[in-house]
Amino acid sequence: MPISALNLWVPVLSSDCRFETAYFVQSAGVPGPENLGYGPDQPLIVHASCVAYGGRAVGIVGPSGQGKSGLALQLMALGASLVADDRTCLWRQEGQLMADAPATLRGRIEARGVGILNAHANGPAPLRLWVDLAQKETQRLPPMRQCHCLGLPLPVLHNVDSAYFPAAILQYLAVGRSE
Repeated sequence: MPISALNLWVPVLSSDCRFETAYFVQSAGVPGPENLGYGPDQPLIVHASCVAYGGRAVGIVGPSGQGKSGLALQLMALGASLVADDRTCLWRQEGQLMADAPATLRGRIEARGVGILNAHANGPAPLRLWVDLAQKETQRLPPMRQCHCLGLPLPVLHNVDSAYFPAAILQYLAVGRSE
């Protein structure tokens, strides 16, 4: 399945990312970049926030106003560090998916009603998990889910409406999930 059913991968030129060409994610409902003729070795810029904990990163995706930055701030308050807010550069490196911030956004995160906050930038970091805020989790013990990005599988969690969700994400990053 694509990273989020709400995303369309559209090619644009980007001097923000460390690459000459990148791809930006916009709202729609079509398959990921591999199904649009873009190869797995081409970098992407996705509409996502990203934080790292213990050397592993989580990408947070969802529509505008869904709480990507808010969840990232909660994770940072629990010890994670900011990789990127709002836009995240992704690429394959030595068989793993890597994440980093576009240069113009490095070390900045939006807090609605407060403003743009400075943060210590951490990246690049290997991406180990996606959280899709557009999808509400309805099961107490959900199945293992995954998406594919740039040809690599990645575990996916849906949005859990509970105060413990940020702590559970960090625990997942730290030691994984039992099957």
